[in-house]
Amino acid sequence: MPMPSHLLPTTVVGSYPQPDWLANRALLTGSVPRTRLHELWRLPAEHLPEAQDDATVVAIRDMERAGIDIVTDGEIRRESYSNRFATALDGVDGDNPAIIVARTGNTKTPVPRVVGPVKRTRPVELHDMQFLRANTDRAAKITLPGPFTMSQQAKNEYYNDEEELAMAFAEAVNAEALELQAAGADVIQLDEPWVRNNPEIAKRYAVKAINRALQGITVPTVVHLCFGYAAVVPGSNKPAGYSFLAELDDTIADQISIEAAQPKLDLGVLKDLSSKKIMLGVLDLSDPEVESVDTVAARIRNGLKYVAADRLVPAPDCGMKYMPRATAFGKLKAMSDAARLVRDELG
Repeated sequence: MPMPSHLLPTTVVGSYPQPDWLANRALLTGSVPRTRLHELWRLPAEHLPEAQDDATVVAIRDMERAGIDIVTDGEIRRESYSNRFATALDGVDGDNPAIIVARTGNTKTPVPRVVGPVKRTRPVELHDMQFLRANTDRAAKITLPGPFTMSQQAKNEYYNDEEELAMAFAEAVNAEALELQAAGADVIQLDEPWVRNNPEIAKRYAVKAINRALQGITVPTVVHLCFGYAAVVPGSNKPAGYSFLAELDDTIADQISIEAAQPKLDLGVLKDLSSKKIMLGVLDLSDPEVESVDTVAARIRNGLKYVAADRLVPAPDCGMKYMPRATAFGKLKAMSDAARLVRDELG
């Protein structure tokens, strides 16, 4: 489908609220699953695919009604942004996880163990992309977990070092991305939040892994990073800036997606990304109220002080799946209306 040609095309980071009849959303509060969380789903296995398809149509229609230009499938079939893809690969054992202690030192998180060569032997998100393509005539984006992040969310019991592991994940992501592109993806996004968590390690090989994952992709590509979901990481714990951002100018991705509304990011950092389009978070997902159109328009105008209008893509901050659906819809509509308002001002 054609990409929108107007200035300030709106999009979403990826996720949208899963209906309560489909998922027991209370199980998602407080942590992001790294292994499979089958107990999240309220329906028996034989009815689950149809139910997920139905809920995906609802998410697509909500985005369309809200006026979003580049839609996703809402990631409705996923328990988290990363666990479904990572645990579908050969060499990754999600059934007998390792338990690691979070960096805060108080929560224990089960993570998959890497016990052999990481290989993608079958498509993971291909049906999701085909279903999205069949159910919208808008530009369509699909997201994949980034190779660096997956390497940080697993216990390496096979490779000599973490760089080898990240590069193996990158090959798997690339094979998947090429199939998603062939299935009609207009935009492919890699979610790489862990480059910010471990910037020193990221500086060694994250760009190399990201570039390997995006090799041969000719549609627009995005690298997304965030400070942690508002539902899981309160704003008071969020840093005021990214520790790994300028380095992303060296990736072959066309766009860098950053969360800016909730952490009240100083947008001066965007000058380090002069070669990229910027997908800018202009909806604060820690705020339970739907922002006014004027509030969101002001955030877009603030972005335009640092980024030319033809390089700015308004989006929410990430983690929309944790919100009530009516709130998520209202915020997206406010963003679409705000983008239209600022577009008209730009003439």
